[in-house]
Amino acid sequence: MLTIDAHQHFWKYNPIRDSWMTDEMSAIRKDFLPNHLHHLLKVNGIDGCVAVQADQSEEETKFLLQIASENTFIKGVVGWVNLQASNIEERLEYFSQFRLVKGFRHIVQSEPEDDFMLGTKFMYGISLLHKYNFTYDILIYPRHLPYAKKLVACFPQQRFVIDHIAKPNIKLQDLLHWKKHMIEIAAFGNVYCKVSGMVTEAGWHTHTYQDFIPYLDVIVDAFGMDRIMFGSDWPVCLLAASYKEVLNIVQAYFSSFSTVEQQLFFGGNAISFYNLSED
Repeated sequence: MLTIDAHQHFWKYNPIRDSWMTDEMSAIRKDFLPNHLHHLLKVNGIDGCVAVQADQSEEETKFLLQIASENTFIKGVVGWVNLQASNIEERLEYFSQFRLVKGFRHIVQSEPEDDFMLGTKFMYGISLLHKYNFTYDILIYPRHLPYAKKLVACFPQQRFVIDHIAKPNIKLQDLLHWKKHMIEIAAFGNVYCKVSGMVTEAGWHTHTYQDFIPYLDVIVDAFGMDRIMFGSDWPVCLLAASYKEVLNIVQAYFSSFSTVEQQLFFGGNAISFYNLSED
């Protein structure tokens, strides 16, 4: 079975488009392209990856599609489409012709209204994804989890995955509110969770392995081993840790799990969720 990094990004840095990169994020204010990642994957025993949108434009989705078509280790693309657009079905029909487009993501965490994902137009867009076998990545903070629960409850046939374990404040060890809602949303069998993005929610230069254990315990207990997947969040992770350091955290945690369980976490679940080719 292939090992898969289920969450990483590529971009050609543009200071206007990428204004979300603040001054403290200067380390990633540059290009990150397949040739930068491929070696990291190989030396760390990772066979392939899923490239995820970082900009809300179809232009970026097409850019990711282009580089995925040129680099066979990129097994799938999670792009962006305007789910609120009046022509949303036409756009989904268009992207359905590309086998490498596996699903879509909206940067809900940055929307001014916490209940954005329950808007009529957005929910209509979500309702169409299943028809085309597209997945949806949920990018949120813990405060959005009550709304996310309502969203996933409306679409039991739709495959959802929560990115970055919903970004709890690991630096402050803020656990209880997040834990309650993660347990509740995990009760929906169509919801998966990416164990990704943790290091940037911890102290960037002060985190230790022990900081992550309570959060990993919750995720495993809530979702089980058949609905969680590894993601590096490279290159954003570089703000707080190297690729190898990110991998070391989860390898250490899951080292006592069975071979089958480790295979599911490090590849099998991503392959089945995103319908990735194992060629």
